[in-house]
Amino acid sequence: MSGFLKRLFGGGVSKAVLDYDQAKALAGHPDPAVRSELAEHPDVKPEILYFLAEDSDPEVRRRVAANAQAPAQANLLLASDQSDAVRGDLAGKIARLAPGLSAHEQDRLRRVTFEALDLLARDQIPKVRQILAEALQEVANAPPEVILRLARDAELVVAGPVLQYSPVLTDEDLLEIIGASPIPGALAAISRRIVVNHRVADAIAATDDVDAIAVLLANKSAQIREETLDRLADRATDIEAWHKPFIDRPKLSARTAQKLARFVAASLLQSLAARNDLGPEAQSAVAAVVAKRIDEIEAEAKAEPKGVSDEAALVERVRALLAKGQLTETTIDTALSSGDAAFVVAALAELAELPMRVVRKVVDTQSAKGIVALTWKAGLSANLGTHLQARLLRLPLSRVLDAKAGDHPLTPDEMEWQLEFFGAEG
Repeated sequence: MSGFLKRLFGGGVSKAVLDYDQAKALAGHPDPAVRSELAEHPDVKPEILYFLAEDSDPEVRRRVAANAQAPAQANLLLASDQSDAVRGDLAGKIARLAPGLSAHEQDRLRRVTFEALDLLARDQIPKVRQILAEALQEVANAPPEVILRLARDAELVVAGPVLQYSPVLTDEDLLEIIGASPIPGALAAISRRIVVNHRVADAIAATDDVDAIAVLLANKSAQIREETLDRLADRATDIEAWHKPFIDRPKLSARTAQKLARFVAASLLQSLAARNDLGPEAQSAVAAVVAKRIDEIEAEAKAEPKGVSDEAALVERVRALLAKGQLTETTIDTALSSGDAAFVVAALAELAELPMRVVRKVVDTQSAKGIVALTWKAGLSANLGTHLQARLLRLPLSRVLDAKAGDHPLTPDEMEWQLEFFGAEG
């Protein structure tokens, strides 16, 4: 086959200037490899690409889907193709080529392209919609109708990128999504936006989504009103995931700072007392509360029986958080950011239902595959697994196993093997 192409075009279809009649003949060639190579040629006439869009071989159709020269009618046809790979390649291409299209544009070809884009946004396969969402997430003139559909998607891998990054979404859009009981993780994605104005922040703060509020507090560019922060401080006593993000907020009122001083961990009190955004009077009041708390903590430490180990106390703390539903990814990520490796180890052991010696062995040997397996066993996300490799194991980027489109980078069998290797019982 390759010899035939070289004789016909002097180096292959992909590098030749195609004669229309020759291309037409190749479109009917019995060898699908010939038709596939023709389908990706940059100079094929639109009508031939449209003909190839109905080819019986999915690889031929996939190459038409990826070809920027394919006519709008071919794109619309392929948007309903039975092959997931065809629709996935088409989604990536259309998203790059079609920003700014409107369903009401008069130009017929552009309207057909919009229809294909809209059809892909409704695709039954999440991976196709995910490809589309990731391609459109930062496109300022992407079609609003398509962006809204993706933002309301039932899969976080689809909705998340758009909710976090899309400049097309207005505050009204975001408020409507927040008020509609969105899927888990959607509010956290909104909370990570570069611009979160006070109306959106108020709406998130009024929910019961502990993780999303932790992310909102950690977002230093989020515009959170003083009154809102004060109300959250009233709720924060038993929600440890909020404590450090609260202390790290760029601005706190004296009232809120004093509330926090009454319950945050001892490791955070010094940071709270050192804040310079409070007036002299408020700073003195906060310092007094901090000093009182430190005295109380020291007194408790002296009164604690010597037989109670630090590890037992840590396990008890982790189990208490788990019982209250607060041993979440955000809690672990916050501990990771503050350098509390002991807490992270205990949390992984508890969630994975494994002895702490297994987790410690993985950490001590700096095993990237081991930490991926632990993350999977604990029911945590692949993205957190990537963070654990970099920040808990302190691996260089060259050794980190990256999550692939939200999936763990190892197969279930490989992860089970890793757990057995490190001493976990089956």
